[in-house]
Amino acid sequence: MTRRFLFVLGSSRPDGNTELLARRAAEQLPSDVEQQWIDLTAHPVPDFADLRHDSDHVRPTEGAVAQLLNATLAATDVVIASPLYWYSLSAQTKRYLDYWAGWLRTPGLDFKATMAGRTLWGVTAHAHEKPEVANPLVGSLNNTAAYMGMRFGGVLLGNGSKPGDVLKDTEALTRAKTFFAGETPLARFPYEAG
Repeated sequence: MTRRFLFVLGSSRPDGNTELLARRAAEQLPSDVEQQWIDLTAHPVPDFADLRHDSDHVRPTEGAVAQLLNATLAATDVVIASPLYWYSLSAQTKRYLDYWAGWLRTPGLDFKATMAGRTLWGVTAHAHEKPEVANPLVGSLNNTAAYMGMRFGGVLLGNGSKPGDVLKDTEALTRAKTFFAGETPLARFPYEAG
């Protein structure tokens, strides 16, 4: 399968620091790698309704949820580009991942089997001096990948608060040049034995 990257933008700010960093990393991808960018603010989805004990989920056929599902299924690599909000993912991004729970229970979709072996990546900008504040976000994405049987490419961290600040983070810009290169391991829950 030809590599196809889906960039899911989860910021409420257009052209924010997280998106700028993600675009810098994406510039390094070979020209034959397809890229699709979906801004969750421009394509909002309703709150997720958990139906697992009431009825089966139905595959969406139109609207933003269908667009996200189809793009997710077509991707070999899913990049969650979410700024760090209260030490974790943005509300828009979390809502998108909540839909994964429904897609797992959609008859005939085989969502988990389809996503297994693909790669989940993260890109985030944070305003704190210590990158450890992003550990809950990193853990959430790693555990999501592990549960799905996906590879985890890691999280590209950048520092910035005001618009454009991340472009001053020379370490993050250097990491962006090679972030999507190389093999990534299958994700593991942090408490699993090596």
